[in-house]
Amino acid sequence: MAYDPGAIDATLAAAVGDEPALIAELRAAFLESVQHGLAVLEAARGDVAWREAAFRLRGLAASFGAVRLMAIATEAAEAEAHDAALLRRLRRAVERL
Repeated sequence: MAYDPGAIDATLAAAVGDEPALIAELRAAFLESVQHGLAVLEAARGDVAWREAAFRLRGLAASFGAVRLMAIATEAAEAEAHDAALLRRLRRAVERL
């Protein structure tokens, strides 16, 4: 699955039109939310909290067209809590946004 750096901006533009300042503001809010979601996932205690945090992260990614992050978050929701390899992949996906 390839990363498309324009997918988030395209999703935002489809929602709000050609408003570069608004797109930039929404993009920044999205990135802040994703970073918070990742922090919640990393701090999750137990399988249920891990799974819920992963599903929230997946939903956020899906809402903004971040397909790669969505796919990895889906894997995380189905994996054991605090899977180190998945956490590394999630961090990389977030860094690439």
